[in-house]
Amino acid sequence: MKILVADDSRVMRQIVIRTLRQAGYAGHDIVEAENGKDALDKVRTESPDLVLSDWNMPEMNGIDLLDALRRSGSTVPFGFVTSEGSADMRARAEAGGALFLIAKPFTPEAFDEALAPVLRG
Repeated sequence: MKILVADDSRVMRQIVIRTLRQAGYAGHDIVEAENGKDALDKVRTESPDLVLSDWNMPEMNGIDLLDALRRSGSTVPFGFVTSEGSADMRARAEAGGALFLIAKPFTPEAFDEALAPVLRG
């Protein structure tokens, strides 16, 4: 399995990757993207099995990334890992086709709860 982690903060990408490992997903290939535009390009070239994206990023934010993927016909499973988790954001994420929204601060347990149905079938 290949997981794409999109966040404009390198430190936050590392925290997400570490949390993935702590949640029991250490065996997966991880691809990093520094913004939504980079992530969109990497979905096309890397064919990940899951995209974990921040919401607020320069060049292209997470919800625009999700919209662009769906418009292009991509059905890659998509979830947000973001600093905000308001009801409005959760509704927009769900309407756009995101499977989950994990709000920071997050735990390995929150990751496992969100990812198990996606990655373990």
